[in-house]
Amino acid sequence: MISSRNIGVVAAAATLLAAAPLSAIFQSWTWLIESIIAVAVVAGVAALTRLARAPLWGQVLGMLAGLMFALTWLFPSGRELLAIVPTPGTFAYFGDLLAGSMQDMRSYGVEVPDTDPLLFIAVLGVGGVAVLVDVLAVGLRRPALAGLPMLAIYSVPVAVYVDSVPAVPFVVGAAGYLWLLVTDNVDRVRRFGRRFTGDGRDVDVWEASPLASAGRRLAAVGVALAVVLPLAVPGMTGGLLDSLSRGPGNGTGNGAGSGGTSGRIDLFASLAGQLNQSQVADLVKVTTSEPDPFYLRYAVADELRPSGFQARSPSGRPVNRDLPNPADRAGRGVQQTSYRATVEVTKSLSMSLMPVYAEPTRTEDLSGNWLYDSNQQVVFSNRENSRGRKYSFDYVRSTFTPAALRAAPSLPTDHPVRRQMTATPGAVPEVEELVKALVQGKRTDYDRVLAIYQHFSADNGFKYRLSTESGSSGQDIVNFLTNKVGYCQQYAAAMAWLVRSAGIPARVAFGFTNGSNRDGDTFTLTNLNLHAWTEVYFDGAGWVPFDATPAYGVPGSTRSAWAPDTDAPEPTTPGSGVTDTPTGPEASTGPAGPDNADRDTDEGLALGGTTPNEQPPVWPWWAAGLFALLALLAVPALRRMALRRRRGGRAATAATVPASVDDSGEPGTRPVVVGADANRARADAHAAWAELLDTLVDFRVRVDPTETPRATADRLVRDALDDDSAAIGAARLLGRAEERARYARDPLTGEQLLPALRAIRGALTARADRRTRLLAAVLPPSVLLRWRTAVADRSGRMVALSGRTRYRLLRWNPRRLLADRAAR
Repeated sequence: MISSRNIGVVAAAATLLAAAPLSAIFQSWTWLIESIIAVAVVAGVAALTRLARAPLWGQVLGMLAGLMFALTWLFPSGRELLAIVPTPGTFAYFGDLLAGSMQDMRSYGVEVPDTDPLLFIAVLGVGGVAVLVDVLAVGLRRPALAGLPMLAIYSVPVAVYVDSVPAVPFVVGAAGYLWLLVTDNVDRVRRFGRRFTGDGRDVDVWEASPLASAGRRLAAVGVALAVVLPLAVPGMTGGLLDSLSRGPGNGTGNGAGSGGTSGRIDLFASLAGQLNQSQVADLVKVTTSEPDPFYLRYAVADELRPSGFQARSPSGRPVNRDLPNPADRAGRGVQQTSYRATVEVTKSLSMSLMPVYAEPTRTEDLSGNWLYDSNQQVVFSNRENSRGRKYSFDYVRSTFTPAALRAAPSLPTDHPVRRQMTATPGAVPEVEELVKALVQGKRTDYDRVLAIYQHFSADNGFKYRLSTESGSSGQDIVNFLTNKVGYCQQYAAAMAWLVRSAGIPARVAFGFTNGSNRDGDTFTLTNLNLHAWTEVYFDGAGWVPFDATPAYGVPGSTRSAWAPDTDAPEPTTPGSGVTDTPTGPEASTGPAGPDNADRDTDEGLALGGTTPNEQPPVWPWWAAGLFALLALLAVPALRRMALRRRRGGRAATAATVPASVDDSGEPGTRPVVVGADANRARADAHAAWAELLDTLVDFRVRVDPTETPRATADRLVRDALDDDSAAIGAARLLGRAEERARYARDPLTGEQLLPALRAIRGALTARADRRTRLLAAVLPPSVLLRWRTAVADRSGRMVALSGRTRYRLLRWNPRRLLADRAAR
């Protein structure tokens, strides 16, 4: 019992050491503290159950119960009994944490913050592995198998770590596994009695034997190889999130933007698991007192890299406290109006960002876990998600006049906003030349931005299309500016890039247009209303929106006095504020011409870097699947038909040949085969008999392989053929032919075996019920039996082969080699 407790403690410690690689994906050590608590509870319950001499299944149930109590205490839902006894509400909360962990895995890149869902899944995994390791190492005394669940822990950072997996945590985990093996081996030796060296003399407990030294050397070499080899293989330097974060687009127009690096929110990965652009899904319902609101937004991408725009990790204060007042920084010419909105997020949208209108001033029904970043103007959380949330907030809507924006001075070069929001990944000659030509002669920042904004018009050849075109420049921004074909992400990011090149701060915003589903003051927004646009910073005005995407392609598109519709047939009346652009089929705006054939409806953001395409019809796949299923079901029947045809052709060759004449010169009364091949006749008889046996199996007539052919034929006549004289004669003929083929020197020749088989099959068919006839035709039992027999034979041969291989490998066992070496 003491040794079992000792091994149990080592098993728990080895599990924690094996979890060391998780340190590479968490920002802090909270996961380790909570994992230590969970593993300690599991190990303690295991020791108590073994002390009470409980069976193995009782130990497993006890450890699982202890793990559940630990999780309940570490992750309370507020509905527990005595703080540790779970209730149905606790399990419902655990289900929400599991769902939230899937969302957080898509929302964060490593290193991840300490969110409750991610901590819960980590502690649950480590605790579950602790249960398995204890069962294998202590209960079943198979510590070597305990390495499999330990390896499962290490596979987590291998799968999600963006850069190379650190080697030190793996070495720590391997040391814990070796410690468990050594402890078990020492315990086995102590149970046996005394330890001996390879020379046969006994040694002290602490004296190392040559065999133990050889084992340690092999273990050290194995660990070293396991660490070095992955570093030497180029394909193992990144994890799964490496491909996910670098493959998808950012909504920047380049289609290949990085999806967020260490600790940064990946907007597109956050939505990729929630949105399906092949069907319409309601995501948000918003009710607002504003007659014509601007876009409902949820995030921004403000860091420009060679691969495109990325989202920075937001930071801010809780939304249930006082929020910044936009009026404190409003300049002259900026009109601000307060409104109130209520947002209801459906269960189809789950992310760590909350949709709000720009510049909220007060929120309701949101806890302190939700924070507000006043710089990005986004509401976010590191602990909760937006799924199913309903909340209200007050916000300020700022409108600007072109004159007020023209009067805004340029930011100094050392201003933090300009220094950060005008950064570009490097000079692109094509972009620099275009920006220089567009802003030439423009004296104010607004005139420069307006010139860039008006460049993305149909008059300059730009077209809206859900599919983009590739180019030969090697840079996506240049390809888009050259091909002039794209959708919202391309337009928003291209304009932001050009504005930054002009030395003016700009970023890309993400959210929802107003859509076309409006009921009074309530808007129902779907995945078809997802959108991206550009925001430009002006001193005294703040972030001002500009939507360069052609209005005819965006349902619910909104234009303003400072950013009018460049493709409208007549200009928007100055000072009218914001107007909604008609988007129905009766109000197709933009210049007429062949370009209209390329205009589609914006179906939202291209998540994962893919271009939204029309969903292909589903029925061909269903038809192909049905055809494949029918073909698979027809295989046994086709196999049976092939066997019957082959045997029938063989048996038919035993037909009689023209009869000879008798001694009197007249034709004989009994057919005589002249020159019959005895081997061929014997093969024909065997084929006919095999077909008869398969027919009996198909029609559920018992077949006894120990019977002689004549006995089988007599039993068939007695049990299955009743008074059918033709079938009775056929059965006796086939029995006699097989008997002669087996035992006689000369086989039976000149008999019609194929008609005999048909007669028996007809008699059995008439006697059988409908189900038996159907199975005999569609799923012949004889074919299925033959396949099962073949599989069993192959399995037996594989087992025998593996046994012989194991015997040969044992000849090279280190223990045997050391013994032979000592004997010499």
